[in-house]
Amino acid sequence: MTEHLKMDKVQPRMLDETGQGAITVPMDRPEGRLKVAGQATYAAEYKAENMAYGVLVRATITKGQVTSIDEGSVTSLPGVLGVFATGKMPRSPAQGTAGAAPIQPEGRVDYFGQPIAVIVAESFEQARHAASNLKIAYEAETAETDPETASEIDVPDGQLLDQGDIEAAMSDAAFTVDATYTTPPHNSAAMEPHASLAEWHGDNLVLHGAYQMLKFNREELADSLGIDPEKVRIHSPYVGGGFGGKLGISQEAIAAAVAARELKRPVRVVMARQQVFEMTMRRTESRQRVRLAADKDGKITGLAHEDRVSNLPEEGFSEPTAVASHFLYGGENRFFRQEVARIHRTTAGSVRAPGEAIGQLALECAMDELAEKTGIDPVQLRIQNIPEKHPESGLPFSSNSLAQCLTDGAERFGWSERKGVGKRREGEWFVGMGVASAARTNILMESRARVTLNPDGTALVETDMTDIGTGTYAILGQIAAEMLGLPTEKVTVELGDTNLPGASGSGGSWGAASAGSSVFLGAKAIRSKIAKSLGCAPEELRLKDGIATGANNRRPLAELMSGPISEEGHIEPGTTMEEFAQSGFGAHFCEVGVNAVTGEVRVRRMLAVFAAGRILNEKTARSQGHGGMIWGIGSALTEAIEHDPRDGRIVNHDFAEYHMPVHLDVPDLDVMFVEELDDHSNPLQSKGIGELGLSGAGAAVANAIYNACGVRVRDYPATPDKIFPHLPE
Repeated sequence: MTEHLKMDKVQPRMLDETGQGAITVPMDRPEGRLKVAGQATYAAEYKAENMAYGVLVRATITKGQVTSIDEGSVTSLPGVLGVFATGKMPRSPAQGTAGAAPIQPEGRVDYFGQPIAVIVAESFEQARHAASNLKIAYEAETAETDPETASEIDVPDGQLLDQGDIEAAMSDAAFTVDATYTTPPHNSAAMEPHASLAEWHGDNLVLHGAYQMLKFNREELADSLGIDPEKVRIHSPYVGGGFGGKLGISQEAIAAAVAARELKRPVRVVMARQQVFEMTMRRTESRQRVRLAADKDGKITGLAHEDRVSNLPEEGFSEPTAVASHFLYGGENRFFRQEVARIHRTTAGSVRAPGEAIGQLALECAMDELAEKTGIDPVQLRIQNIPEKHPESGLPFSSNSLAQCLTDGAERFGWSERKGVGKRREGEWFVGMGVASAARTNILMESRARVTLNPDGTALVETDMTDIGTGTYAILGQIAAEMLGLPTEKVTVELGDTNLPGASGSGGSWGAASAGSSVFLGAKAIRSKIAKSLGCAPEELRLKDGIATGANNRRPLAELMSGPISEEGHIEPGTTMEEFAQSGFGAHFCEVGVNAVTGEVRVRRMLAVFAAGRILNEKTARSQGHGGMIWGIGSALTEAIEHDPRDGRIVNHDFAEYHMPVHLDVPDLDVMFVEELDDHSNPLQSKGIGELGLSGAGAAVANAIYNACGVRVRDYPATPDKIFPHLPE
């Protein structure tokens, strides 16, 4: 049986009535011990009998055609089993939701480092040696790699909005800001590199891989191989981080599958860190112009956000840079326009909080500049410009607690102690505070899960949902435990296998709410059957610690069950997503020190306040907040992919040169949650939080730098060379 819900109307707050106490509490991850003990098996750790090893070969030109591959140059080397270079080798990973394979190049090269072949040998070392010696001939073409000078520029559909008269608003305003901000490319930089082990059993493929959205990944892989998706099984129970980089099927999976089919033996392909940087995807660089017009009281009358991003020719994705700018603040005159430069760098795709992550680096710094011009406190300026409804569509917000996030955060952080620009000095250090709003659009995705209750008081949750380090095992177990009245240790959760019901996948901060809602519905259907056995209405049933109570009757679950009860839950988005503007909101507060001698920036403390509906697990939610805040520190201060201007190659393609924040860069982080239930989001009344934690975080750091020393950095990251020359004497 399937309990199906299309989210067309508000659902009862059922989790307010259950009494097990498993929801919201900071439960430890049930798989945590396996991970810290090295017993959780990741994709690159799977082995198979008679397994061979593959290494991808990268293009050494930026644009052109492969004219020949001299397989004879390596086939005589020790251990080499074959060279595989077909039209099935994708130039870029899929995005994970379209269900279609990435573009097949048929020997075309569109960026330096693009995979063009895989060499398979008896050992990894032999395959790597052969890959470095494979002779390839190219017909090179002139390639454009600079988005600022690109000859091909397009405006994607839906990326132009002209409402009111922004030019008149700027001309008539008492206060204006017209500033340009630039952000560099970023890498997902997940701890686990991309890896796949492919095994064929007749016409059926089993792939052990590191992927985020398995029901889509199966279709992408099947499409690439030209087989029925039912003949593909992907197994991905543990994923060591994704951040968008593992949304869609990637090159190593297709290479392993093609080679394994030809060789009739299992093949494992693991990307080196340099290959992850060069072959998977990057967050685009951006140039953003933000214009704000305000009246004498600081009310925004005009808001414009224009940007230029980049991607390969023919790629459909473009970073939705201004997505939060459309609704975060009011203003009747609005203008938005995006340009996509078609250049030959590694594919640009979804990286954590696509759009908000870099768009709010610009918007929230522009708001800080407006606060300075108006003389209004930056917190107050933001609060007084929060719109009552979506300023463009007119839709009501499903909930909007931004004002409370800003107010509560200011009090907790000690914002009232903030001094004027450059007015606080501690020895060599200028000290300042900054603030930024946060917003991340909330999304519900179709999802299925099977829930089974056993007479012995245990339960099983099954879904192909993935856990990319976000706490899925814990959260889905907590929801089932709460609904079935069981201790959480009595619930087992099985994830990451396409043989299980298809879930939403991990992406877009929709995973916990979407997959969690399907678990909720499956458990709800079980409750209905128990209520019938007990002789009461479902709404009268109370389940706690394995005891069912209702209709003046109280009995252990085992007495009401003749065998296991198994139900499937199925959630779909409905009209509530169309009738309400849905978003999580938050506020970031930061204190930094800027060294007066070197221009070095040290983050001293940070606070984030989030309103994200019902918090399902305080510990994992806080962890997501911490991760986003740390990423914000990196975006503000250190992270940047550097491209060689001659050929577009990535020159800092490893963790030695791509500078992410390390322990000494990160202070103690404080996270607090605003109590909020969003009735229009899903039957759990929850919202996504994984990407909300990053949105706006870097801007709070940049605004704190300005308050500390008076240097406004608009070209991220704010490295010392951009600060030191402008410091006061």
